[in-house]
Amino acid sequence: MKKILLVLLTLFAMAAAAMAGLRAFLRRFLPQTEGNLRLPGLHGPVEVLRDRWGTPHIYAEDEDDLFFAQGYVHAQDRLWQMELQRRMGAGRLSEVLGEATLPVDRFTRTLGLNRAAEEELASLPAETRRTLEAYAAGVNAYIRQRPGRWSLEFTLLRFQPQPWRPVDSLYWAKFMALLLSGNWASETLRTRLALKLGAELAADLEPVYPADNPTLVGDASRPTGAPPPNGWRSPALLEALKLVEGLLRSGPPPQAMPAAPAAAGSVIRLNPGASNQWVVSGARTATGKPLLANDTHMAVAMPAIWYQVHLEGGRYHVAGVSLPGAPGVLVGHNQRCAWGLTTAWQDAQDLFIERINPANPAQYQFQGQWRPIQTVQEVIAVKGRAKPEVVEVRLTHHGPLVNELMGESAPLALRWVALDQTDMLGAVLGYGRAGNWQEFRAALASWAAPAHNFVYADVDGHIAYFQAGWMPVRAKGYGLAPAPGWSGEYEWQRFLTLDELPQALDPESGWLGAANNLVVDASYPHFLSADLENPSRATRLVELLTARDTVSAADFAAMQRDTFSAQAQRFVRHLLPIQPTNTREARVLEILRDWNCHIDADSVAATLYETIRLCALHEAFDRHLGELADAYVGVEPSPLGDISVFHDRSFVRLLEMLEEKKGSSVWLRDPETGIPQHKSELLHRALRIALRQLKAHLGPDMDTWTWGRLNQIHFAHPVGSVKPLHLLFNRGPYPMGGDRDTLLRASAKPAFPFPPVAVVDALRFIADLSDWDRCQIIVPGGQSGHVASPHYADQIPLWRAGLMLTLPFSRPAVERMARERLVLSP
Repeated sequence: MKKILLVLLTLFAMAAAAMAGLRAFLRRFLPQTEGNLRLPGLHGPVEVLRDRWGTPHIYAEDEDDLFFAQGYVHAQDRLWQMELQRRMGAGRLSEVLGEATLPVDRFTRTLGLNRAAEEELASLPAETRRTLEAYAAGVNAYIRQRPGRWSLEFTLLRFQPQPWRPVDSLYWAKFMALLLSGNWASETLRTRLALKLGAELAADLEPVYPADNPTLVGDASRPTGAPPPNGWRSPALLEALKLVEGLLRSGPPPQAMPAAPAAAGSVIRLNPGASNQWVVSGARTATGKPLLANDTHMAVAMPAIWYQVHLEGGRYHVAGVSLPGAPGVLVGHNQRCAWGLTTAWQDAQDLFIERINPANPAQYQFQGQWRPIQTVQEVIAVKGRAKPEVVEVRLTHHGPLVNELMGESAPLALRWVALDQTDMLGAVLGYGRAGNWQEFRAALASWAAPAHNFVYADVDGHIAYFQAGWMPVRAKGYGLAPAPGWSGEYEWQRFLTLDELPQALDPESGWLGAANNLVVDASYPHFLSADLENPSRATRLVELLTARDTVSAADFAAMQRDTFSAQAQRFVRHLLPIQPTNTREARVLEILRDWNCHIDADSVAATLYETIRLCALHEAFDRHLGELADAYVGVEPSPLGDISVFHDRSFVRLLEMLEEKKGSSVWLRDPETGIPQHKSELLHRALRIALRQLKAHLGPDMDTWTWGRLNQIHFAHPVGSVKPLHLLFNRGPYPMGGDRDTLLRASAKPAFPFPPVAVVDALRFIADLSDWDRCQIIVPGGQSGHVASPHYADQIPLWRAGLMLTLPFSRPAVERMARERLVLSP
């Protein structure tokens, strides 16, 4: 017995020693956050005070030092993330990660994100470039100071970070624009559907945009002709589909048209996001000052996408969140005003069908003339390969030919605002300094792509809304499907001016808000987008904002966690008339009848609704759409993500079918015989299939089928895709409530069993303009990218519980909350 005890004690001691050794090894990567450091390149001393959550509050004497220090602290906490992001935008992932990421690099190099960033850098105003140079100098000061101890990931992957250049910040900005621009995907899928079904049926697959959508901008007194096709289905859509169908049926064979881009199969999986935002005037708050809320919906990531920071120096005194790899604050407030943003989904991408010279494939036609196709050789180094990958990119005046990315032969060129020379950082710096609405609005003139809705409030009591982005005005058509590039009829003529873009100031209602929905009514004279999300979140937002006369910050926090689904309420109404054929079906209908339509993690009804909904979509459309059904219903593999932009539309179209009073929708008819079926038959089949799937996956006990068992969030680090490193880098999975249609966003690929949640509220922010020290913030993750840091994942439990952190702003408040002080000196 004594020998066994001795062996156990020895093993325990060895394990403890190993753990202590691992902790010591990991801690060597942690940056210095207290004391004094001398850094060449500074003009004067800079103080960095960190609070208990690791948020840096940076105080500098001039703006060069301020952004130098921001670059330095970003690198301290997130250098590996910054390295990964700049490689994503530059198309250089495979250089360090190998073959797995080659599809992503081909994708970004063909689009030319790297080329656009490099051209843009040369055209930037002096102030923007100076800011980028100061920021890069700070990053490089950290890289030089910590040789071999930058981050564990560099050690594991056995490479060193190269010096940071100003263009590296632009690479990531271009990549973010790609993630938040979905029109190209819509045009492609519309074309595929039109070639399979014909233009009439393809147009019918897009629903009418719901009439209960709450708009912010419009003038019903202004006479207009036919309204632009903002929303979804419209006569203009049918016209565009007839055009592209005719062009492609008379040209390349239909089978050569787009298949979905090949999936990368890599550790880099990103999906487009969304957001909620709203602002209320002081007339409707308990403090008499405005309140503003913003929760940005972005890909689940480890480390977190956002980085909290507070900057004070020169003309800047601003706090909120930044993107590691770039200077400034994107969402937050300064001394005078606060702001939040959401994706606007403006249609700033067009595909043009080019006509290639049959006698000379190096030429394309434009307005009767043959022009040379420009060729660029993109050389991609690939780890583990002796020879690089060489991608030949061909460009017309519209943009790069992208047909090979989609596995098709018809030459398609992409015209996209983000490939132009823009100054997005100039906008961020400008509104960070703004002292009033006029200055804030003026700063947004250089906000090009991706287009965003901004809500605004200031200490004088004003609230406002503005949709920022370089929205093209076309000579003909609306860019809803690929158009002929050779005629010159569909060219972009100009961009909407600041005065023409949607905006509102101090509305009588006392509130403004948006949730990626259509914000303009039919009287608005300009086309913006036919690729918006359904208005269920926006409708719920208005319902909650108008339910009481006075609102508080606590009310705002509860709204950000709201799980009510208007879509579920509509769908369940159609399920309840089903006549059950056994006790299990009867039990399902009983559960749904008593449900409050909240998509909570502990709800069995939510599981039933989500699974039956998915089955009903496939029952309605699979036999009609064949190989395109997954893309329409919501699954579309690509090098960057796998949630189709059409998922929103397909379910709204299903609801339309279920609510039709006369006749039977074509989609409710057998595609071979034409025999109609009643909607109850379709829904009953979906219910039966869902029950079989749930029993097989979750077991026979229906009472245990909670939504949180299927809907889980997994905070996965790219390095954590390799076992056993997942034990060190990853967090979760955790059960989660919400879905795509709830204010508490939790979007997953619509496939059973449901994969981990892909998009969540990556930031919750509430600005209280009665006292800047009472602003609240939370991100799902932590400030640090170092696994040994206490701030690697310390905000996850708070985020899951619906709690938020106070973001101090005044110097006395910061001093009270400070836990560490670092002085940077020249």
